[in-house]
Amino acid sequence: MARLTVNGKSYTADVDPDTPLLWVLRDSLGLTGTKYGCGVAQCGACTVHIDGEAMRSCSIPVNMAEGKKVTTIEGLAVKGVLTKVQKAWLDNEVPQCGYCQSGMIMAVTALLKEKPQPTDADIDATLTNICRCGTYQQVREAIHAAAKA
Repeated sequence: MARLTVNGKSYTADVDPDTPLLWVLRDSLGLTGTKYGCGVAQCGACTVHIDGEAMRSCSIPVNMAEGKKVTTIEGLAVKGVLTKVQKAWLDNEVPQCGYCQSGMIMAVTALLKEKPQPTDADIDATLTNICRCGTYQQVREAIHAAAKA
């Protein structure tokens, strides 16, 4: 039985300890904002925060998340108020198909926590999420807008 704290709430899931956190979030807890992309921690669609650090949930066994704070895209907005990153995403019209966006937003949120005023070089070095629609220029604009907010 896995015991998790996700978005400030306690959960238990009857899963094998080696089950990827992504599948527990989606299938056991019903938190489907975190997406499956590649399954090998390369694309970033499954990015969540574990104790504030952006991590690829498809490659994290659920037992590694026990006793830690897990935040998914569903846990970012507080009482319906979007974060500055979420607002910048909308204001800069970043989403196209939207599939990668939750992971991208989680990665950018962690980046801005670490580097509140990132340079383009910081963004290039840190943000490794893949967007098949190619909205990278809008992503960069949104990151800079969120940094100024």
